[in-house]
This record gives sequence, C-alpha cells and structure tokens, in this order.
Amino acid sequence: MRIEHISLETKKEYTFPVVACIGYFDGLHRGHQSLIEKTIELSKKYACETALITFEPDPVEVIRGTTNTKHITPMHQRVNLIVRFGIENIFILDFSKEMCELPPEEFIKQVLNRINLKALVCGFDFHYGYKGEGNPDTLKQSCPFEVVMMNEVIDNDEKVSSTRIIKCIQEGNVKEAERLLGYPYEIIGTVSHGKHQGSTKLGFPTANVKFSSEFIIPKPGVYACYAIVEGKKYKAMANFGHNPTFNYTDELSLEAHVIDYDGDLYGKRIRILFKDFIREEKKFKSIGNLILQLEQDVITVKKILNDEE
Repeated sequence: MRIEHISLETKKEYTFPVVACIGYFDGLHRGHQSLIEKTIELSKKYACETALITFEPDPVEVIRGTTNTKHITPMHQRVNLIVRFGIENIFILDFSKEMCELPPEEFIKQVLNRINLKALVCGFDFHYGYKGEGNPDTLKQSCPFEVVMMNEVIDNDEKVSSTRIIKCIQEGNVKEAERLLGYPYEIIGTVSHGKHQGSTKLGFPTANVKFSSEFIIPKPGVYACYAIVEGKKYKAMANFGHNPTFNYTDELSLEAHVIDYDGDLYGKRIRILFKDFIREEKKFKSIGNLILQLEQDVITVKKILNDEE
C-alpha cells in the first residue's frame, strides 16, 4: 500500500503504471464501490496495480471558503475502507485554491499526467478544473489514457449518493444507511473517563466515546450496535444524546454499553457500528424506571443482533 500526496508545490512524478478511479468518495458507498470494481477489472486488462485519486480537504470547503464540514467517513477511515476494498495505491491531492482554479487542461497536465495512468475511472457527475468546467467528456477528449465513465447506481428509483445516506443517518435510519453503504455506518473514537454514573448508579457501565467533530451525527436516541475493541467484536447498546434523566449535558455525547466485555476500556480506541435504531432518548421519572428500560433495551439489542447472525 502506497499513500502519496500530490500538490502544485512539488513536481514529483510516479512512474509505476496504475489504473485509477477518481472522486471525493465520502462514504465509499455502493456507487463508489462500482468505480472501484471497474478499476480492479481494468487493472487486470493492463496488468498493473490499482489506485484511487481523492482530495483533501473537501473541495466544497476550498470552493466555498468554509471549514468543519461533516462527513460519513473522515479521511483516516476512508483510507482503511479503500484498502479493504482492494485498492493498492492512494493518491491524495492536496487541494488548494490554486489547484481549484486550474483550467481543465492544466489540471490534466499538472496533476493527472504526473501519475502513470493506463486508465481512469470516474462517475457520470465528476467535474474538475476551474468552475467544474471539466467533465468525463473532456477527460476522454484530452487524456492520453483510457477514460471510463460509470453511470449512477440506482436503488428504489433513486441514485445512491452520500447526500441520501447522510439524510438516513441524521434521521436515525441507520439500517437503510447500511444497505446503501454496503456496510454499517460507524463512528471511531477513544474511550475517556466520564462521571461513572452508568456503573455506579445504574449497573450498566458505559464507555464515554470521544470522537472527531467531522463525523455525521446520528439522530439522538438508543441504538443496537457492535463495538470493535482491539479487533474483537462485541454486541453493544449505544446512546446518542444529552442524558436527560441525570447528568444532563448541552453537548451531545456518545455512550456505549459493551455487552459481555470484561476489562478496562479507558484510553482504548473503539469503533461503534450502528445497526438499528431502538427508541428515542427520554427523561425518566426515576433512576429505577431508567434501569428497567435499559434492561429491556439490552434484551432488544441482543434480539436484533442475534436475528441478523
């Protein structure tokens, strides 16, 4: 696996031949996966390695002059998925205002032609160059390598897109988001010390998960999840919310009760894979009522996860 950064400040060229796909690839959803599958197919035709060309930061931020855009998959997570899907090389374009303003022919000359491309795969809606004037047709007309345009992936009469998946996540419909992604939506974070209310008052020890503000935030509520800790998968119940019964916080927090985990989670990296929405977060009249509800939630989580296994 090679990860290479390409900027206008450096002139490094890459001589090893590749077939690549290009795009921002937020979510690496089923539509993106069709580009990757075509890339792998063409790499066999040309007897060379595969590559994926992407952008950092998000081109939308550069074009609009904004920051802190929410994503389904921040770059570090995207890289892991790209490798999982079988890509051997990643070219990250250090996207700047100067690169954004290159005319389409200069983008090809100063950026793409530095890679020894045998073929390039792009989506039907891919645009590049100043004001997005470049498109798959101009690529085909201008590039000295094969250019393959992939059509959208349609699901239930609607295009599979990052926008559609983000809407699902924000509405709590993580089951539909998983279907469109081809894998569960996940948030990766580190377990930090909280106020230990879950273990001391409720008998339900919870991991207080601190995560990047870049992640799309799911609808507040209780979810059936899996937790991945040190490579091992556990059933888990996660709450995304404000803890209204006690210890109310203005800021949304993610707390996970990892079922059957025996050990200290503090400081550990944890992946929370959202499988299904169970219920809205609500304020209970007493801690006793909350405990009864949590006991029922654990039963519901186990049933949901056992049924899918």
